[in-house]
Amino acid sequence: MNKIQHYVQGNWTTGKEEGTPILDAVTGEAFTSVAIEGLDIPEILQYGRTKGGEVLRKMTFQERGNMLKKLAFYLTKRKDAFYELSYRTGATKIDSWIDIEGGFGNLFANASLRKLFPNQPYHVEGDPVDLSRGGRFMAHHIMVPKKGVAVHINAFNFPVWGMLEKCAVNWMAGVPAVVLPAPSSSYLAEAVAKEIINSGILPEGALQIINGTVKSILDPVESQDVVTFTGSAATGRLLKAHPRLIQESVPFTMEADSLNASILGEDAVPGTPEFDLFIKEVRKEMTVKAGQKCTAIRRIIVPENQVEDVQIALGKALDKITIGDPRLKEVRMGSLVSKQQVEAVKNSISDIAKEAEMVYGNLDKIETIGADANKGAFISPVVFRTDHPFQNTIVHEREAFGPVSTIMPYKTLDDAVKLAQMGKGSLVSSIATYDDNIAKEYVVNAASHHGRILVINREMAKESTGHGSPLPTLVHGGPGRAGGGEEMGGMRGIKHYLQRTAIQGTPTTLTEITGIYQQNAKYKNAEQHPFQYHWEDIQPGMSLKTHKRTITDTDIQNFANLTWDHFYAHTDITSLDGSIFEKRTAHGYFIISAAAGLFVYPNKGPVAANYGLDSIRFLRPLYHNDTIYVRLTCKEKVDRDVTTAEHPSGIVKWHVEVFDANFENKPESQKNEKDSPLVAVATILTMVQKKQETFVEMTERKIQECLSKLKEDTKPKWGIMTPQHMIEHLEYTYKIAAGEIQDFEISTPEKILEKVHHSLYNYEKFPQNSQFPLLEKDTLDNLKYENLAAAIENFKSQREKYLDFFKEHPDATLKNMVFGELNRYEWYLLERKHLNHHFEQFGLI
Repeated sequence: MNKIQHYVQGNWTTGKEEGTPILDAVTGEAFTSVAIEGLDIPEILQYGRTKGGEVLRKMTFQERGNMLKKLAFYLTKRKDAFYELSYRTGATKIDSWIDIEGGFGNLFANASLRKLFPNQPYHVEGDPVDLSRGGRFMAHHIMVPKKGVAVHINAFNFPVWGMLEKCAVNWMAGVPAVVLPAPSSSYLAEAVAKEIINSGILPEGALQIINGTVKSILDPVESQDVVTFTGSAATGRLLKAHPRLIQESVPFTMEADSLNASILGEDAVPGTPEFDLFIKEVRKEMTVKAGQKCTAIRRIIVPENQVEDVQIALGKALDKITIGDPRLKEVRMGSLVSKQQVEAVKNSISDIAKEAEMVYGNLDKIETIGADANKGAFISPVVFRTDHPFQNTIVHEREAFGPVSTIMPYKTLDDAVKLAQMGKGSLVSSIATYDDNIAKEYVVNAASHHGRILVINREMAKESTGHGSPLPTLVHGGPGRAGGGEEMGGMRGIKHYLQRTAIQGTPTTLTEITGIYQQNAKYKNAEQHPFQYHWEDIQPGMSLKTHKRTITDTDIQNFANLTWDHFYAHTDITSLDGSIFEKRTAHGYFIISAAAGLFVYPNKGPVAANYGLDSIRFLRPLYHNDTIYVRLTCKEKVDRDVTTAEHPSGIVKWHVEVFDANFENKPESQKNEKDSPLVAVATILTMVQKKQETFVEMTERKIQECLSKLKEDTKPKWGIMTPQHMIEHLEYTYKIAAGEIQDFEISTPEKILEKVHHSLYNYEKFPQNSQFPLLEKDTLDNLKYENLAAAIENFKSQREKYLDFFKEHPDATLKNMVFGELNRYEWYLLERKHLNHHFEQFGLI
């Protein structure tokens, strides 16, 4: 029997002792074991801090995000093997989907958060703070990756999701992880970890996994580390009080089991969609993962006049739940994770039964499909009912971590809130109601005791992820018994692994530190117009001062007529008495438009488009005959993904300052110290193309230069083509590009054709050994010409025909076998990529 392995300090290893057997939850078969003896825990943590941490911390948020995205795609392609292992935990296909693909979904979701962070290894948080009247001393907050490891102590119920929902967050922050899955399902976490390591996508040391219970894991933690725990509240409290955590002030995030409550609104009577949705949600939360969910509904709180209706409806719903081998399609609920877990649930049921009546379920007789109920860890759903929930408090204190829940009545919504609060803090609560007033009253009053609240009604039912589904963009955690911690939550989750530091200095200094231009910082005068630079060459602080423009009375009136903005300050100078205006006033949007006219560069260049307007402020009026000029300064750069038919680009945020030139010419005696020449400020966004430095431009001269190096005996760096085969292949593609060959079907499947077509615009090379659709793999076509020289002459001739075709038909589109319909520009992009690919193959460039 093989032992479950650990991946530590760059190697897969096993513990030295015999190990503890791990059983198949469905068959009871012992198929593996886990042992931890001999692992050097302090060295393992230090390896993560140094080996993995040093690389991760230097990566930008964009690089980390793309790393997670790549890993998510990699794992998704290999998901089937994980499902086969997941069945051994007692999970059905749906249960496994939540765990496995839900875990991969966390990678995707956190990867997308890269767009919210700057293109650098650390984050700049919030707005700058002016600490002086003159604006020369200021502060900002930055958040840098902690120089420790994330130690994740996980529960048995979600071995994949539990690992990846945490790791995705710490990896995005630039912090490595040491994961400790619960032993009973660690074989599934091990399988996923092996694929992660095999992929080579993460830097070495970013992930280490110890598949077993290590009681000494907290002994060597340090102040820069972060510890998370998911499991029972009792165990969590013991860990939270560990002396080392207190001594080193180590952040500790706890997500514990909780007595989550779902409330049936008074309006949700039988026959309403909300009543049916409520019953469906309770049944689902009782039976998905056989109730082994920290977010499952444990308390069913309903109006006292509907207790019987709920009890009957829930019983009928549970009657439809078939129990057995989770591999079978007809099975709706599998087993618990182990026989030990069955005993723990039965013990909790015995305690609850002291104060509540069992109204559904049978612990002595379980009907199973395709499995032996005695060998597997099976248990039937159990529903309790207590008619006096304020007196019988054990239902608010004892949790059965399985398919067990308790119905209880309430008289008023205030009573329902109090009953929900008697759980002393939960991860999630929900209420089924179509009355928004009821929803508001419950949410506002109950929110103090719950980490998340779901309002269920007919309008959101089809899109709802449900009571028990934590989402990567939302906080997962809860107060009190639920642990008082937070996980995930979008950017909030990532910030748990970053150190927030206030930095103080001059605006110029802080501009350099933050990578964001700060008001009053020194300008970096651009050598040419900033719109002439590519995205990589633009730097925060790069600035342009424009020429001047005088605003005339005619300008203002024409703008009013053009926009239909006839506000009195612009059009009726007889109504200015008592207003803040002295004369005919320029429209604020005209000022910004006029400013754009001053700073926009007219010629075609790297600026692809105006991307929007982030903020705008009009600081004081401008009147006719006033003269303005503009200072355009790069404020910040934001990277972006491009998946459509456009070239790679980033977003540049420009700080636009509009100044009153007349103010500068006023005598000092006429200037008020509170006055400023600054009239308006705005932040505009432009989409700026990135440099194309991957491909050599294939001019006629460059092509001739490359071909002059090609000899009959030139060997390819990859593939089996000879030089002549390559040239004849290129000639054939030019026949297609010239419209001579069009009688073929596009080989790329329709569902991915658009994506493949758009890839022409990126700066990524064709993969080596790419397969042309008409060529058989590992087979060469017969040669057409008697030698290489003849092939080259025909290649040149055919290229001329391609160029001539588009000179005569500039608006034509022609089919390509791989990329679909291409216009003239797209054929140029394809030619550049294609020639670079083959010329590089033969070492010509």
